[in-house]
Amino acid sequence: MIYTIGFTQKTAENFFGLLKGAGVRRLVDVRLNNVSQLAGFAKRPDLAYFLKEICGIEYLHLPQLAPTQEMLDAYKKHGEAWPEYAAKFLRLMAQRKIEKTIPREAIESACLLCSEHDASHCHRRLVAEYLSDKWDLPLKVEHLK
Repeated sequence: MIYTIGFTQKTAENFFGLLKGAGVRRLVDVRLNNVSQLAGFAKRPDLAYFLKEICGIEYLHLPQLAPTQEMLDAYKKHGEAWPEYAAKFLRLMAQRKIEKTIPREAIESACLLCSEHDASHCHRRLVAEYLSDKWDLPLKVEHLK
């Protein structure tokens, strides 16, 4: 099982409640930028503390599972369409050989975190599906809302 979650459009109570309710033991932060003031309770140092204290959840940041800044800018600032962004990101994961460089135990039974509320247009979904396919595992992916 791999869970995914976005922190936007969620209160801290809702966010931590979803993680706790799902029984998540490790949160894997797949954001490139995880220290912005705009992230509120999901800023890296605060998030790691809250996860441990509120839920007993381990925090792990894996920036190699994030898109490049250029990719993010093309999609978010310059209006690149989702299919093009997704194709570029899938190629990036293949180039990085994440299926060989990321330990399975870091991802299996973990929850991938990004900012987007809807996983359908977020790279965290692409990461979960890519690794499930490359590892040839029937991993179920559940997006916590």
